[in-house]
Amino acid sequence: MEAVTPALMMDVHKLRIGMYVFLDLGWMDHPFPLNRFKIANVEQIEQIRGLGLKTVKVLAARSDASAFVDVPQVPELSPGSIASAVSPPAEQAQSFLQTHTLQPPKTPKRQALDDQNASLMRSERMFSEASAAWKQISALTQREPVAAMQRSVAVVHGFLNEIASTHETSIRLLSEVSGDGGALHALNVTVVSLLLARAMKLDDTALSDVGMGALLHDIGKQALPDRLRWHSAQFSTVEERTFREHVAHGVQMGSAMGMSAGAQLVIAQHHETADGKGYPKGLTHAQMTPAAKIVTLVNAYDNLCNPGSAASAVTPHEALSLMFAQLKPRFDPACLTAFIRLMGVYPPGSVVQLSDERYALVVSVNAARPLKPCVMVFDPKVPRDEALLLDLQAEIVIGIRRSLHPRHLSGAALDYLSPRKRMSYFFERGAETAEFHVGTALVMEVGSGGGESGSTRSSA
Repeated sequence: MEAVTPALMMDVHKLRIGMYVFLDLGWMDHPFPLNRFKIANVEQIEQIRGLGLKTVKVLAARSDASAFVDVPQVPELSPGSIASAVSPPAEQAQSFLQTHTLQPPKTPKRQALDDQNASLMRSERMFSEASAAWKQISALTQREPVAAMQRSVAVVHGFLNEIASTHETSIRLLSEVSGDGGALHALNVTVVSLLLARAMKLDDTALSDVGMGALLHDIGKQALPDRLRWHSAQFSTVEERTFREHVAHGVQMGSAMGMSAGAQLVIAQHHETADGKGYPKGLTHAQMTPAAKIVTLVNAYDNLCNPGSAASAVTPHEALSLMFAQLKPRFDPACLTAFIRLMGVYPPGSVVQLSDERYALVVSVNAARPLKPCVMVFDPKVPRDEALLLDLQAEIVIGIRRSLHPRHLSGAALDYLSPRKRMSYFFERGAETAEFHVGTALVMEVGSGGGESGSTRSSA
């Protein structure tokens, strides 16, 4: 979790060069690469004033002390509303904050809960904004392709700025979400694909292709009847053939939007498989682009966790185990290895039993220590809304003993942990940790028989 920096409310007409501002806006509602930055020139001040805001949040601890000379301040907002990792404040800024603090100090537990909630709320707000943007894109694709392209670029650039603004990024499980399943799937695939692409050190052009291709990989389903937009094992031969046509429709739409050739190839190849048994062309992994290999794998994973019928869903751990043990030939080996490193043996959303016998829900995973995720622990003595997450990276003795299916939980544990019926993921800034090597961790887990059981499934 990020440390919390107290934020001051500053009249936009009193902004000065050297102040570190936080614009509490969606990334598509302002012209800056990031929504938090130190003002470098007068032009940026004028741009902020042009946004129509009366006040903005200023992080004094990250600002130049000289920027506050002879500038009256508006009293402080609640510190819990902004999270940002910072260095120790300058002496003058620290003195100023102490003078203007209106709230009594918080207990360590209260501060930790506020930090925890602020981080989750930030991820959920960004997910909600991206979901709304995806729905707009979906509505514009066929009648206003250029406008759809502009919105798509804004979403992908926002994601890229988010993962570029921090050294380490964790994958965060969000609260149960409702709404458009197409948006949820598109965003899940985009978020995880971009993190996987960064982990595999793809260049900026390939990262952009991954983002655009992942966001719009299923856009061709708009040309299908509603009942055929989610794959079903019960499809007739004709229905299966019609469903598979969404790939060609998607390429055509991407071309009309002016999408790059690399992004169009992601759409064209997102149902190909490394063993040559995919469609529409039966390509092998040697014929697929690096960006397409990534999106194909992540798309398969999310289709296992979030299929059209919730009854067919498997848990995140089951999905990873199936992909590694039974579906392995379908995926590029390097991509699969990097994916396991990224998601951890127990991906977000997995129900686990800890080494001290307690039950927990995995809520976030840092790729640097995939066997040490952040978990919510079932503790009937602590109200659920006051439960502090347990960061296993900081635990020497406690670890994960095994994964299990939610049906194995008691009624009380099931209500407390509330395992998600549909998984939704987003970015969360991760704490720096030591490097972890995948090694044989998943092999041991899958082969031990101590985890969940699952049957072979095909992803659509």
